[in-house]
Amino acid sequence: MTPAARQSPHAPELREAARRSPRGGAPSRRRFLTVTGAAAALAFAVNLPAAGTAAAAELDPARITDDPFTLGVASGDPLPGSVLLWTRLAPAPYQPDGGLPAERVAVHWELAHDENFRRVVRRGTATAHPEFDHTVHVEVGHLAPGRVYHYRFRTGAWTSPAGRTRTAPAPHARTSALTLAAVSCQAYADGYYTPYAHLAQDDVDMVFHLGDYLYEYAINATGNNRNYTDRTLPDVFNRETVTLEDYRLRYALYKSDPDLMAAHAAHPFVVTWDDHETENNYADDTPENDVPPEEFLLRRAAAYRAYWENQPLRRPHLPDGPDMRLYRRLHWGDLAQFDVLDTRQYRSDQAYGDGAQLPGPDIDDPARTMTGAGQERWLLDGWRASRALWNVVPQQVTFSQRKLDLNPVAKLSMDAWDGYRASRRRVLDGARAAGVDNLMVLTGDVHVGYAFDIKDDFDDPDSRTLGTEIVATSIASGRNGAEKPANWNTYLTANPHLRFYNGQRGYVTVALARDLARADFKTVPYVTTQGAPIGTAASFVTRVGDQGLEPA
Repeated sequence: MTPAARQSPHAPELREAARRSPRGGAPSRRRFLTVTGAAAALAFAVNLPAAGTAAAAELDPARITDDPFTLGVASGDPLPGSVLLWTRLAPAPYQPDGGLPAERVAVHWELAHDENFRRVVRRGTATAHPEFDHTVHVEVGHLAPGRVYHYRFRTGAWTSPAGRTRTAPAPHARTSALTLAAVSCQAYADGYYTPYAHLAQDDVDMVFHLGDYLYEYAINATGNNRNYTDRTLPDVFNRETVTLEDYRLRYALYKSDPDLMAAHAAHPFVVTWDDHETENNYADDTPENDVPPEEFLLRRAAAYRAYWENQPLRRPHLPDGPDMRLYRRLHWGDLAQFDVLDTRQYRSDQAYGDGAQLPGPDIDDPARTMTGAGQERWLLDGWRASRALWNVVPQQVTFSQRKLDLNPVAKLSMDAWDGYRASRRRVLDGARAAGVDNLMVLTGDVHVGYAFDIKDDFDDPDSRTLGTEIVATSIASGRNGAEKPANWNTYLTANPHLRFYNGQRGYVTVALARDLARADFKTVPYVTTQGAPIGTAASFVTRVGDQGLEPA
């Protein structure tokens, strides 16, 4: 069917508002959802609910007769004196309303030094607004830096599971060590989240989620490759996510997984998205599929709204219609600066129709960008001001050159930085100009583990190594995978700066110290059934002032 013939899942008045919005410039076009009454009526306004709305009805928590903490708890973005706590009230998470009426609910929270909550540091009350799907985001400030804390929520007769979080060290404090985990790509339909069960028990300070937290594709009654025999998933999941209700329900399904809940409760997460949180391989306001731009921006607004609601994100990241500033900077004393990128929302459309293509002049066009001009300036300015020993860039798609075959002119991925070579060149030149000596890029997306040396000239193995790239494999996407995929030898031969390649599921930990960084690639042999053990497929180190990976 042509786009005009498709029946839109969005309300007609909102689509009409989108069509009538000014189209002369990007800011006006993208703000249409917040300047129309139709958008506000459909819950796309992104300020806190108006006082009159919030005061209209308050639910007595005593009326909640089933456990509302079915999706667990989470924390995120640790700062030196502050933590962000998250939960959602959903006694019936697979229902569109979560099992609660459209009324606000008071939720009490506690933060303590000990897991038994005998030494409570802070406590307070937050409101779970129905406009935000009864999610709760609590920013707890005035805390001691570099401390572990425990937290929980209460409402009515119910108490949430307890979570463990921490604050970052004081700004510029001399810091000796940090261990992080990097994860990505958790297609629920592809298998169980066994790696998360192991990560929940791992000794890490925080977890970076590098994108594809959920997937938009339909999930059948047996959970596809999970092959459930003890439950039947409702039909609400057996369709692609398009509307706000679709995305909210999909987060409910994903976040109900006990292994994911355990990982969130054990460690603070720093999250950034890739494409599937909205739609596969979209680029800025260009969708994968041939739909009218106003319809895609409606979908993007719904996806961004649900993302903020369901992630441990702070108030500044609240979306403005189809726009949401997600890139941000975190510090870990003087040891590390983390510049968390968004390589999806501002990028130019993929060259040559996307996918694996022969390179052409478009990928070297300086007008094309992976990050957008504003984010690129922010990154380079941040490097110039950095006093950290390690400058780490958590982001989404493969940064290093990755030739896909052995032909004299090899195909490259147009969705990765290979499709935006001029943009990558500006970033590398900016790092060199800023004097960034210890650069590390953290990447997800490709469902495999890679370890790259980042070369000044990827076609010259003898050129200077400017940093390292650690690519985290998927949690579940791609099903069980293989230790050596069919293209294993091809990739290692075509890319001499590729030091490691493994196609199994798992995650990676990176221990940063003052003399070196160590990366451990942790994998499980299968995810389509439960109970897989975890092992370390390989370990590498890169030394301060002497970039380049070597086996540990």
